[in-house]
Amino acid sequence: MSLSSPTLLIRHSPHLHSGTSVDSIMRDVVIALSPACAFSVFHFGLSAFLVLAVAVLSCVMTEHCLCLAMNRQTTIGDWSSTITGLLYGMTLPPTLPLWMIFLGGMVAIGIGKIVFGGLGSNPFNPALVGRAFLQAAFPVAMTTWLVMPRDPMRTVAESTLVLPLMAPQLSAVSVDGLTTATPLRYFQSNGTMTSSWELFVGTTTGSVGETSALFILLGGLYLISRKAMNWRIPAAILLTVALSSTVLHAWIPQQCPTATFTLFSGGLMLGAVFMATDMVASPITHLGSVVYGVFIGSMVVVFRVWGGMPEGVMYAILLGNAVSPLIDRWIQPQPFGTAPHSRKAAPQP
Repeated sequence: MSLSSPTLLIRHSPHLHSGTSVDSIMRDVVIALSPACAFSVFHFGLSAFLVLAVAVLSCVMTEHCLCLAMNRQTTIGDWSSTITGLLYGMTLPPTLPLWMIFLGGMVAIGIGKIVFGGLGSNPFNPALVGRAFLQAAFPVAMTTWLVMPRDPMRTVAESTLVLPLMAPQLSAVSVDGLTTATPLRYFQSNGTMTSSWELFVGTTTGSVGETSALFILLGGLYLISRKAMNWRIPAAILLTVALSSTVLHAWIPQQCPTATFTLFSGGLMLGAVFMATDMVASPITHLGSVVYGVFIGSMVVVFRVWGGMPEGVMYAILLGNAVSPLIDRWIQPQPFGTAPHSRKAAPQP
């Protein structure tokens, strides 16, 4: 064989590549979140914009600083910390003090992601880790819903700009000192359900990015069209919640609202479409994804109907993240061309 003959290179699989990358997938998620974020700013005003901006800034800065501290190349260019910041900010009240938001973002990235090894190694959704920290550290601020200023596009809520280590004074004689209730809390207190149309469009109170089911679903459809999301997970969650709510509403209507109200209220849509579908913290098989979704949907209904708090999506997804490795272990696909795995013990010699 002459020296000019072509060289045969033998490499390990996979030999085919879809052309997608982490960066492209993360950018698609940012695009999918944009409509819901834009509506939240339109609905809640400058306070919502500051919540989202500080949430993203805290997550990006924390990841960059920790990478430098560990003598690693910064990973903020893959957009994963930006997505964590957006999702984390969308789960927060629009009048939450900014210093609390920044602290929670540090926990979301530092404890929810970097401590486990970074992107691809986190067992829990980092955004929910940050929110769970705030829920435990500042329960009053996280469960007190203040009335927005009369002109939210020009005025920022007073509680948003509270100095670090200070809590908003709810007794102050101002518009921001008044409190209101989310649709879930309102139903829990007097059994009144908000209009389904208001819940679907998003013209209600609630966290920054959870009110509009319409824009969240549009973002989910975009990710499905881009093949950047496993549609089986949100489908299993929403179907389980719908069926369970229908049965329980017929049995105990004073405790469980209708299926439509349950689906469109609170953070269920945001959690089902963008949180539970975390590629790292969810099962990898199709059947496992369905089981995972049914488990989360069941937990949401249990927490909302019999729990002490009106919302339960965050805890349901975190529990789902915890059992996800077990689901993958229990539900393993049979390799093509092999016999079914036998659980019988090998004969002793």
